[in-house]
Amino acid sequence: MEEAVFISICIPAYKRVSFLKRLLDSIQIQTYRHFEVVVTDDSPDNEVFELCQAHPLSDSIRYFKNEKNLGTPENWNESLRRARGEWIKLMHDDDWFGVPDALKILAGAVQHHPQALFFYSAYTNVYLDRNINEEVLISRNWQKILEKDPKALLYSNRIGPPSVIFHKQTPGILYDPALKWLVDIDFYIRFLRNTPPVLIPENLIKVGLGEDQVTKQVFGNPVVEIPENLYFLNKIGIQSLKNIIVYDAFWRFIRNLNIRTMAQVRGAGYGTPVPVIIESMIRFQSAIPKAILKTGIFSKFFMFLHYIINYAKLTRG
Repeated sequence: MEEAVFISICIPAYKRVSFLKRLLDSIQIQTYRHFEVVVTDDSPDNEVFELCQAHPLSDSIRYFKNEKNLGTPENWNESLRRARGEWIKLMHDDDWFGVPDALKILAGAVQHHPQALFFYSAYTNVYLDRNINEEVLISRNWQKILEKDPKALLYSNRIGPPSVIFHKQTPGILYDPALKWLVDIDFYIRFLRNTPPVLIPENLIKVGLGEDQVTKQVFGNPVVEIPENLYFLNKIGIQSLKNIIVYDAFWRFIRNLNIRTMAQVRGAGYGTPVPVIIESMIRFQSAIPKAILKTGIFSKFFMFLHYIINYAKLTRG
């Protein structure tokens, strides 16, 4: 009889074998051993396969070569679908475990919080091209905000990238392949609809940051961000804007991308009807000089004014 697996470490891989080796090395030294490693490979060559075969961890690795390149985030989903563990630890191949007790701490957190389904930990951003480390730990205030309404993540992703989360295997909850910029936030919000997130304060993960990442490629790109934000608002519902933090997130999205006309929205490829309040935000901001709108205190004032004007409409809706 096959031994039950408690943790599936899911690695959607693509070419970068030096990074993947660093991750596998960090798994090899873990003190907790009730895990499997699932590697789903999008690479055009056999380098990832050869590394998995030669690595000392090979007996714990289940390797799968994708028949076609799935891309982000569908390769993440393929890794989750292949997992046999009760709990999922998705790890991007350019991230790694920062301490040998990381898996032991995660397993212990499950024992201490038996009703919890979703954990996230402190982590360190490692800027690979600048040799700079930045420790990240969410504040207590933001913990309370997310426990009350995880949609506040739209304002600021205070949980972090997928490599810092740890969640129960939950069939039916996968990453939305229609998204790239908001893909992790969307997953977290859907997962946290019925369960609060639990913070593990220990710093467990090193997150490698480089210029070749998808988030770097799409940041500030209106052709990506405009359709995704409006698509996502449609998913969570216009009533989500009653939360002023979510309202401010969409206000800043319009301001930061300098959206001054509806023609810009259509030019970015979004053909679906735009909510009236979003159209109103665009018109309202277009009447404010850009220099004033980019000044934080003034932007907050005008956002709050627009929120008060439109709150009754949200309540009636």
